[in-house]
Amino acid sequence: MADQADGLRRLLAPKPTRVVAVAGMGQGAGGTTAAMNLGVALVQQGRKVLLLDEHCPKEGSACEVWALDPLGNLADVAGARLTLDSAEVEAGCGVHVLPAPPGAAHPATDPRTLWNDGVVIVDAAFDSEGRLSPLAQAADDLLLVLKPHPASVTTAYAGIKNLHYAHGLKQLRFLINGVVDIGAAQQIMNNLANAGSRYLALSLQPAGLVRFDPRIADAWRLKQTIAEAFPASPAAVDFRRVADDVGRWPWRTAMPLAA
Repeated sequence: MADQADGLRRLLAPKPTRVVAVAGMGQGAGGTTAAMNLGVALVQQGRKVLLLDEHCPKEGSACEVWALDPLGNLADVAGARLTLDSAEVEAGCGVHVLPAPPGAAHPATDPRTLWNDGVVIVDAAFDSEGRLSPLAQAADDLLLVLKPHPASVTTAYAGIKNLHYAHGLKQLRFLINGVVDIGAAQQIMNNLANAGSRYLALSLQPAGLVRFDPRIADAWRLKQTIAEAFPASPAAVDFRRVADDVGRWPWRTAMPLAA
């Protein structure tokens, strides 16, 4: 009986908030697309999701695509000028969105104190030198998104080297987006993982792939993600598969927040 009661308590206990930073490696890689679709897929799995939009209010940001106009941003919430409930906006898909312009909030702001028992996705923006914000650096997982083309892979590897040396990162995950040839994409995954281990002493972990799907453009015109508009499409299925894996990723020690 005691063992059953202990197991039940652990089952019902709140799970720690997981923070996942998603960043596109180069123009058109699809970082925001991936962040939004992963958020939708996680909500569809019953998770609470807060998306911190570092790109807002730029064209193509989550706020712009979902036509959201939040009353405040992360700095307003962290500074107690607004509550989270009054600052963020819930999209029709169930993802809560809060702008988080880099540099606006104090570097030590920890989103885990704002969002309990769920997932925080940071749609990360790089600065002019290719570095991450303190918010993205402190995520439990950093997921880089790239396309399966030579130029994109080259850009991604250069960006990975820069992140490794700038922030001392030891582990990164990456997602291949817009895949036509699955075999070629799997080879890219193997090559990147091997290059990271061999030349950078860096763990580069494949997070999976998302197949090319023309319906993504159709969904964008509808101001929706493909996971919302066409849930049976190949890309939506792939995003759900990646989202399902997120809960099984081993926890790593988060980078300390800047003082």
